[in-house]
Amino acid sequence: MLSQMATALVPAFGRLTTSADLTAVPAPGILVANHTSLADPGVVLAALRRMDIEPVVLATAGLWRVPVLSHLLNRDGHVPVHRRTSRAAEALETAAAALAAGRHVLIYGEGRIPPRRDASEAAPEAFRSGPARLAAISGACLIPVGQAGSRRLASGSGLKQLAGILTAPVRRPRLHVHVGAPLRLPAEVEAASEAAHRAVTAAWRTAAQHVGEPVAPWSGPVGHTPTPAVPAPPLPRVPTAGRLFGERVPR
Repeated sequence: MLSQMATALVPAFGRLTTSADLTAVPAPGILVANHTSLADPGVVLAALRRMDIEPVVLATAGLWRVPVLSHLLNRDGHVPVHRRTSRAAEALETAAAALAAGRHVLIYGEGRIPPRRDASEAAPEAFRSGPARLAAISGACLIPVGQAGSRRLASGSGLKQLAGILTAPVRRPRLHVHVGAPLRLPAEVEAASEAAHRAVTAAWRTAAQHVGEPVAPWSGPVGHTPTPAVPAPPLPRVPTAGRLFGERVPR
């Protein structure tokens, strides 16, 4: 239900397009996306559903304190992340079980929204170790996801974010999600985190180019060019669980 809501609502707030380096995204796989705004989870989930992907999502445990929402999250099999507690490792074990069952898992490597007030794009911050450790215990490949444009929906102060959401149906900012080719991460956690960061940064760079956001000169693989941005047609509804993701806003 929540995934269907994202699919229905996001096009009303912006012009969403998608692209991918593969015609089909393999499962299971660890989808790792860059995190820039409170709005980008909806953007990413709407784009993924258009690709017939509805992942299990690692979400901040605070969402489970909302009575009705907690029921929906539990029903749909999402994974609460109890950050900075002794229970933090439980999330990776539960996510690994979902991967073993053949599901996709969505995780944000940065673990927070960047503390910037402007609405422009910027390369992802350094990753935390979660994606690397999940890949190590599960053996699953990493699938980089880059999104751009969501800061035009919501960014900055609370008042500015509210104004952005209220005016978005009129402004209809360009939104783009690019899914890169899967890769196997090195065994060592630090090297794996750096490899994951490079892959997601490349996917983000492609997404940013599609929405016309200025980025630094391309430093990715020689000969790589962005795939054409084409609005993804709605897919038939599939009998899988809805999705939601939330992150802590930095103080």
